[in-house]
Amino acid sequence: MCCTGKSRSRAKSSADVTTKEHVRKPSSQNSYSCHECKKCFFTANGWSRHMNIHSDKYKCSVCGKRCYSRQSLTGHRRNHSGEKPFRCSVCGKRFTMARILTVHNRIHSGVKAYKCSLCDKAFNVSSSLTVHMRVHTGEKPFKCPLCDRRFRQSCNLHSHKRHAHSNSRQHCPHCGKQFVTVREVERHVRVHTGVKPFWCRHCSETFKSHHQLKVHLLKSHNEGTWFTCHICWKKFSLNGHLKQHMLRHEGVKPYVCDECPKSFCTAYDLKKHQLAHSDYREFSCFFCDARFKHKRDVNRHCSAFHST
Repeated sequence: MCCTGKSRSRAKSSADVTTKEHVRKPSSQNSYSCHECKKCFFTANGWSRHMNIHSDKYKCSVCGKRCYSRQSLTGHRRNHSGEKPFRCSVCGKRFTMARILTVHNRIHSGVKAYKCSLCDKAFNVSSSLTVHMRVHTGEKPFKCPLCDRRFRQSCNLHSHKRHAHSNSRQHCPHCGKQFVTVREVERHVRVHTGVKPFWCRHCSETFKSHHQLKVHLLKSHNEGTWFTCHICWKKFSLNGHLKQHMLRHEGVKPYVCDECPKSFCTAYDLKKHQLAHSDYREFSCFFCDARFKHKRDVNRHCSAFHST
């Protein structure tokens, strides 16, 4: 027993030394910083798992996505094949990973322990409540290191840095639309090339996106669950789409613009609105250097100045 304890102690000590040798200097007390994206972690294990997404260790051979672990890669590959081995015992909906099923089960339990003290909203997880409270407090803890803009969520900061401060732009060779990463271009090009990496395991049908495969499984093979609005009876293939749809019936607008007091029912509506505050122009003309915020403006420009 003593030998085992000493062995574990030596192994732990060795692991600590290895971690200290490879981890960059913590950006703040008790945290580890990723040298690729500057994201911070409170444990070496969390940092180590995160670093896998910056390497090819767990890279999907179909779409190129990099995963945190072998288990997450296995679950991700099921998105391409349509395999969903984890089934909800209440509604029959199936999932690619057990942890996703666990989160889904909270919908049926109805337990939302994290309640906002300023409004009637409640959440299944504490992180969702934390983000929600910033709508009331106006707190924007994520500051851009390159300008003075601040954001409520880290994802909004990352999006801002990619679009506002990235000098590199990847262009679609077919329509001229601009992207920040090569992966985004590869995903977009499927629209033009017709490549369909998602296949149905029941038949020979293939699809450009996972969502198209999901709709196919629902319509053609009765696999999965439709989500139906109890007010207008409109059907949705994704529960998230139904939730956003219900916000329109309820008049709730949880997506607040960081630049002005306007709020919106869906994240998509907010994203379209934010173009008014941004100089980012992702669509470029085929024939000249002109750039535009909307694809429709490219078409109008070409008709006015480059039509034969």
